Amino acid sequence: MTLEDLGYTAALENYRKEHGLDSFGIGRVISEHKERYVVKNTENEYDGEIIGNLRFSASSRADFPAVGDWVVISAYDENKVLIHSVLPRKTSIERQAVGKQGEKQIIATNIDYALILQAVDRDFNLNRIERYLTICHAAKVEPLIILTKTDLIDALQLTELVDTLQKRTQQIPVIPLSNESQQGIEILKTYLRKGKTYCLLGSSGVGKSTLINNLIGVEVMATTAISERINRGKHTTTHRELIVTEMGILIDNPGMREVGMTDAPDGLDMTFDAIIEFSAQCKFSDCTHTNEIDCAVLEALSHREIDRSSYENYLKMEREKEHFELTVAEKRKKDKDFGKLVKEFKKRKKQGKY
Repeated sequence: MTLEDLGYTAALENYRKEHGLDSFGIGRVISEHKERYVVKNTENEYDGEIIGNLRFSASSRADFPAVGDWVVISAYDENKVLIHSVLPRKTSIERQAVGKQGEKQIIATNIDYALILQAVDRDFNLNRIERYLTICHAAKVEPLIILTKTDLIDALQLTELVDTLQKRTQQIPVIPLSNESQQGIEILKTYLRKGKTYCLLGSSGVGKSTLINNLIGVEVMATTAISERINRGKHTTTHRELIVTEMGILIDNPGMREVGMTDAPDGLDMTFDAIIEFSAQCKFSDCTHTNEIDCAVLEALSHREIDRSSYENYLKMEREKEHFELTVAEKRKKDKDFGKLVKEFKKRKKQGKY
């Protein structure tokens, strides 16, 4: 195995040399467990721990290593390494951190393609797919939609589902697939390339871990049986994990119940490009497309040139994005005001006024 098989690039190597880091080792983070990491290189897998300087210089959680990151390392014990720095990320798939206002959670980094899995059973949700597409577009990661559990519906139902999906998502490739019958597995393999990184995204029970096992041909990811009561697999993946295969590098993720928007205007524009095209014809440049006169988007909606469900999903995600941006701005102002307060306190203390 070479570093290139792990996804290493000439750009990363040039950065490493230009910043005087070539005396250190290099590795890729393949899993994370509460600030304890597993780092892989061409020789082995190591338990990794970040050095104090990296920990205390981090301005946010996003500055810490994440699964998919390339890190500069040095050995300090058998099968253990210290992580000195994180190399620049080519891409980073992010969502709003659950339960934390104005904070981002990194799902995975240095991704080339995202495999968006959606089961065709009762959990099928077009709005959720658009959310996944938006965070992929914001990260400039090429998405691929995979419809799983196709053995649960007949051919006509599947055709109608694919047609509906393609009308909403336009040019995004869609691959129907069954982990039970293996139908569609070989088609998916034609999209995979050695040395490229593929991040699997989807809700719990859609078959992400099972798909990885089927692609590799051996059981490397833990799975559980399908529940007869709810007709879906139980959630088994508890952490993000990177798996290197001959077909490419696969990153499995725990199921995500929430895919909250961050400051991702480009992502929204690309996902809802039809709405954006019509918005250019609106009378007002700051049109909200809700009640303004001469709104081209509302006009297109009335003539069914825009899908109403997609339009409503766009407005909801736009509100989430604006709320996230506002929360971030408020937090920055509070931090700035607090900084001024601390500075003034130190100044007055030095003058003996406290």
